[in-house]
Order: sequence, then structure tokens, then C-alpha cells
Amino acid sequence: MKRFLCGLAAFILSSSPALAHVKWFYAGQRPPFDWSAVFSPLTLLFVGAVLLTVLGLGFLQAARGGKGFIPTLAWFGAIPERRMALYGLIPAILAVHFAVPLFVASVQGNLFSPALKLPGAWAYFLGLLQAGIALALFYGGFTRAAAVVLAWLWLVGIAFVGLEGVLDSAHVLGFAAFFFLAGRGPIAIDRLILNRFEPSGSLMRHAVNALRIGVGVGLIAAAFSEKLGNPALAISFLEQQPLNFTAAIGLPIPNEIFLRFAGSIELLVGLCLVANVFTREIIVIAWIPLNLTLTIFDWTELVGHLPIYGAMAVLLIWENSSQNEELWLRGLREGPLPIR
Repeated sequence: MKRFLCGLAAFILSSSPALAHVKWFYAGQRPPFDWSAVFSPLTLLFVGAVLLTVLGLGFLQAARGGKGFIPTLAWFGAIPERRMALYGLIPAILAVHFAVPLFVASVQGNLFSPALKLPGAWAYFLGLLQAGIALALFYGGFTRAAAVVLAWLWLVGIAFVGLEGVLDSAHVLGFAAFFFLAGRGPIAIDRLILNRFEPSGSLMRHAVNALRIGVGVGLIAAAFSEKLGNPALAISFLEQQPLNFTAAIGLPIPNEIFLRFAGSIELLVGLCLVANVFTREIIVIAWIPLNLTLTIFDWTELVGHLPIYGAMAVLLIWENSSQNEELWLRGLREGPLPIR
């Protein structure tokens, strides 16, 4: 029992740097991505274990008829009308969670995150563009146009920070897709004066799925670019920030193994989100490592992860059912300012 508890503690501790982006806090020149590390026997062993786990969870979910283990909102007594009202608020909540770190990135000369520094005068031009997108999303004015510009900026970012950099921020593309498909909801300037540009119901149905996939792809990319495909970066980061606490609980794990545990956990969460396998359960599990390092990396991690916090909250309450989808559409299209 003692060894089991120690192993469980080691698992949780090893997951703590998994969702805390290494590149955000790494000091010095970052080692480049190493393809040979991806195909090393040890890494392939961990990746294979993750793939088998996701496959097994998928079979288990199918055997349960798609039902998860966490009670739904209806189980807690939420009546359909109240759930509909909550869904109407979600675009506004996500807009705030996304706009704040975008504002911060714009004034700090970054593209989306602290790890993506913009070169020279482009920091001013693209910073101003990011601030404009953030304002549009925050107030809900020309939201869908801002979403298109956001997606364009993500693509253009390849020229400035590389493909690896923008893939680490794939959640940005997920948010852009969400706001283009769902709009800004019933509490927005768009609904007051720009009713003609609201999305159709057929588009709104896919908004949450697009957000889920974007967040999942971002986690998968970070798992490889910061850990599984760049062990030199991860080990050097662990030397700068002693997050490998396994020795303190009597079960020391070498940094080489520790980083692969961390990357595997991030990969597991990302794959489950993309495949929509026990999404609500995986969100609860991911919440632990997402918050364990907040007291270490303070406001930078808090602000940088605000979009992830918002997306995880939405996915935690989301249910895969036709009734829930109808409530989602009614919440977006009706409410205090209905689409006419």
C-alpha cells in the first residue's frame, strides 16, 4: 500500500510540470526539437502506453453507451431553462478568459504566449492587431470578423515564430473557430446592432467541438515540443526549476523518466480531448497538474492559462446529447437579446 501511495504521489507530482508550459519559464537559449528523441525506444514505450490507454478508454466509453462517470448538470438539479441560460453566457465568459492574456501578450511584444517573442517592429504592429482582436472579443463587437483575423494571425505567426511555436498555441485556433461558429452570444454589441452577421444554427452546433479539438491539439504539440521531442530542454528546465520532487516521497525518479511521465500525461489529456473520450473525466484529472505550479510561476502562468481554464470549465459541463445541443442553440439564439 505504501508503494502504491508513493507511486500515485509520484504520478501527480510528475504531472505538475506537464501543463505548465516549459518554454514560458525557461531561461537561456532553448535547445532545438530533436526527432531522434521522439523515436527513441524509451519515448516510443511511453507513447505506445498512452495510445493503448486512450484506445482502452474509448472501448470502455463505447461499452457504457457513451456515458461518463461524473454526474451531469441535470443530476444536480439544473432544469433545462437554467442550463439554456448558462449556455447563453458561455461565449461572453470565454471571451473574457481569452481577451485578457491576449491584451497582456500585445503589450509585452509576444504572440499569444510568453514563449513567442515577436521580432523588431513587428512586435508593435502585431501587438496592436492582437489588442484590437482582444477588444472585439471582450465587448462582442464584430466578433466573427475578429475570429477570422485571429485565425489569420495564427497562420501568419508561422513566419515569425515557426510552425512549432504556433502549434503549441493551437488552442488559439480552437478559440477562433469557436467564436466564428458560435458568435458572441446574446450579451454582446453584435446582438444589439449587428444582428445580420450572427451565425446560423448549423454552425453553432459545432462550436464546442472545435474548441475541444483546438485545446487538445495544443496539448499534444506541447507534449512533444517541450518534453517528449526535446528532452534536453525538459531536463535543463528541471535543473533550473527543481520540480522533480519524487525523491522527497521516497520514490526517486531520474529526470529522464520524470520528463517522459510529464509529457505522457499531457499527451494523454490532449488525445482524449481530440478523440472526445471521457472528456469530462479527463478535465477533472487535468485540473490537478494545471494548478499545482501556480504558486511557483505566479501571475504569468495564471494569466497565460486563463483560456485553458475557460475551455476546461465549458468542457466539464458539456454533455454529448441531442437535448443538450438543442439547449445550447436556444441559449445562444434566444436569451435577453434574441436573434430575429
